[in-house]
Amino acid sequence: MKNIKMVDLKGLMNRIKPQIDNAIDRVLQSERFIGGEEVEEFAKELGDTMCGPHEKSKVFVIPCANGTDAIQIALMALGIGPGDEVITTNFTFISTVEVISILGATPVLVDVCETTFNIDCDAVEQVITDKTKAIIPVHLFGQCADLGRLMELSTRFDIPIVEDNAQSLLSTYCDGKGVSGASGLFGVFGTTSFFPSKNLGCLGDGGALFTRDQVLALKAKSISNHGGSKRYEHEVLGINSRLDSIQAAILRVKLPHLKSFIAKRQEAASKYDELLNDVEGVEIPVRSEKSTHVFHQYTLKISGGVRDELAQGLADDGIPTGIYYPKGIHEQKAFSSLGYKKGDFPISEKLSETVLSLPMHTELSDAQQNYIVERLVSRLSELRELSALRETHKMTGQK
Repeated sequence: MKNIKMVDLKGLMNRIKPQIDNAIDRVLQSERFIGGEEVEEFAKELGDTMCGPHEKSKVFVIPCANGTDAIQIALMALGIGPGDEVITTNFTFISTVEVISILGATPVLVDVCETTFNIDCDAVEQVITDKTKAIIPVHLFGQCADLGRLMELSTRFDIPIVEDNAQSLLSTYCDGKGVSGASGLFGVFGTTSFFPSKNLGCLGDGGALFTRDQVLALKAKSISNHGGSKRYEHEVLGINSRLDSIQAAILRVKLPHLKSFIAKRQEAASKYDELLNDVEGVEIPVRSEKSTHVFHQYTLKISGGVRDELAQGLADDGIPTGIYYPKGIHEQKAFSSLGYKKGDFPISEKLSETVLSLPMHTELSDAQQNYIVERLVSRLSELRELSALRETHKMTGQK
């Protein structure tokens, strides 16, 4: 089967291309390429979408250039710098951690839960010190970390939460004990990315912060614009991080479709579940009882030490896969100075050797999913047979 993609951006764009073309033309005619009405309206519309029709508390959205900048701006708005510690997960993309170091603070890494891939809250509590100035949970692959427990820690130790919500926009959390709401709106800041492959993606780079605190919102907006609220007047040190108007216009077109995009991903995930649930050597994604899952990724765990061979076999069959992530942050050379060593994060290390993400997007057909799973099952069977043959040869001394 041809044309199976990890993320089918072209197929999605073709369905809304006339609207996208009109949005781009609108910006071209306006000659406002940085800031302006498109960015302002997108910020308002995203805030309204996140808080829901019955909430009275306003959500302030600060668009910026990308998801990495969003985290950095949030930490800058909180005044985090040299001498401070920020706790976050070891099993994440590097951007979550690198901004901590860029600001001169120290990343304090903790392991994750083996089932949900999200930050281990017990481990978080164990490393809190007087120097801890923020906790950054990453809502990985599409579902929330344990926000109820994190907010309890935040309140007890007076430590702000900054949610990395780049993969889980519009996922919701409910612990059955009165703690509920949209991901990204529990902490003092939530951050997200509009990288093209995200559930809500633009056609370039883009990101945003969200908060319910108007004072923090104004501070973050100022920081994103060279630290100034007026032209040529700069109250604080800032950075240049702005969402351009064309990307904002494109996001305005896609935003009303976001819930239907998520529903299509959830439908595809359920189909995968049905096909893979009883396959030997495969563990399907675990849904947290406390969170919805918007399936930015559909990530399996492959046992038997054959993950890499399986991925190569699927690639030979024309099926792309992803490994998120092949190394924990503690194994990255850039963070060797933190002093962590192999074995410090056993769950992260195990996941790095076993996780495999299958194609996941709004355009997946039943035929494509059937083929993907058929080839996956066949390749696993071949690898088990090969492994058994190797073991037999080893036992008999054959080569």
